[in-house]
Amino acid sequence: MNESNEVQVLLVEDNPRDAELTLRTLRRHHLANHVVHVKDGEEALEWLFGTGRHAGRETAARPRVVLLDLKLPKVSGLEVLRAIRADERTRHLPVVVLTSSREQKDVVEGYALGLNSYVVKPVEFEDFSRALVELGHFWVLVNQPSANGQR
Repeated sequence: MNESNEVQVLLVEDNPRDAELTLRTLRRHHLANHVVHVKDGEEALEWLFGTGRHAGRETAARPRVVLLDLKLPKVSGLEVLRAIRADERTRHLPVVVLTSSREQKDVVEGYALGLNSYVVKPVEFEDFSRALVELGHFWVLVNQPSANGQR
């Protein structure tokens, strides 16, 4: 795969404001050359597995990290995580929940399903931006994926 076309981040976010802030921050800080943004859990699964709206997509092209909201239309973030971990092709993808939910049951279930990190979205723009910069820096630039594409 051409390195310049590599999908570095799959952003699964239904809130247009949060999605725009995330995309702007990642671009401004040069943390991802290619971000795919999907607006619900169903489309996230279709993109990852090359089905539905994304039928025919080369599924070997996987992101370096999935930024996943929990409260999504159609298929919840936890169901998306469950499907990612259940499939051999995506089992080792780094998944970071980026959500407004502080519910302990969400945190516990997310980690039980194999979540890599759980981050509550800060309310203030500057705090939100700073958190994204730290996440992007680690997962896109610092974290070393294995040679066989599993992370």
